[in-house]
Amino acid sequence: MPTDAVGDLLLRPAAVADLPAVAEVYLASRAEAAMPPGVHPDADVRAWVGGWDLAAMDVWVAEDGSGPVGFAAVRDAWLESLYVVPAAAGAGVGSALLELVKGLCPAGFELWVFEMNEPARRFYAARGLVEREHTDGLGNEEQAPDIRMAWAPPGA
Repeated sequence: MPTDAVGDLLLRPAAVADLPAVAEVYLASRAEAAMPPGVHPDADVRAWVGGWDLAAMDVWVAEDGSGPVGFAAVRDAWLESLYVVPAAAGAGVGSALLELVKGLCPAGFELWVFEMNEPARRFYAARGLVEREHTDGLGNEEQAPDIRMAWAPPGA
């Protein structure tokens, strides 16, 4: 199983046993992010993440000495999720995960970000992603305006 170390940060593929910790990273990050409130109870989120099919989706965990501090989930050239616990925000975890995703999707990838999530939009833009589409949010559960962003390798 390949792993990648960035400083004291270890990036590695998630195992089924990691999914409960991934769910906690997701919940902690969303609770502090500039995002609309989640529409599902925490128990439902834990069950949803716990049921992820790791054969159908690449999930990578970022961990430091304290345990998991972030994760990225990619399916079919879509970055489905990239979350970092608030205590590790600004420490390079998100950047390391995003670079890993660029390696997993060398031809490019897309993601959705909520329009109101200015910190995430700045994060992605600073790392080469561009805004491709703005929506009114009627297509997402939160019913909040969102933006499709894309990354393509240089020269593509």
